[in-house]
Amino acid sequence: MVDEENHGYILRISQDKWEEQVYRLSKYYSGIIRKWTVGTPILFVKKTDIGDSFIGYGITDRIEMPWELSPEEEKYVKDHGWRCALSFEPIIKFSTPLPIKDTFLADDKRKGKFLHGIIVKKSQINEVIKAVE
Repeated sequence: MVDEENHGYILRISQDKWEEQVYRLSKYYSGIIRKWTVGTPILFVKKTDIGDSFIGYGITDRIEMPWELSPEEEKYVKDHGWRCALSFEPIIKFSTPLPIKDTFLADDKRKGKFLHGIIVKKSQINEVIKAVE
């Protein structure tokens, strides 16, 4: 479980290939800038056959700007218009996605791409994690 010190974020994964990359590399390339800090919990959301769902989470272990990456990775990031790389330790993929409609976001008007980058309380993150355990 995550402690209640600060808050976390939701990041939406739009494509299967990006989901595979996130879990294979334990890294998310973000096109948005937030107050990323080491130790920040991030919930991953993706559209599934049961609607937008939480598919996992990670705790930020490293935040890198493009110029801090290898030349090949920097080019990859810039070619896609991403602004930073978030590395996670640990990173957890849920065995079963948790539909957003069954969580604290059920009545939230933000759906789909509008979930990307929103701030969530650590208590809400803990609620999601507990629901999938």
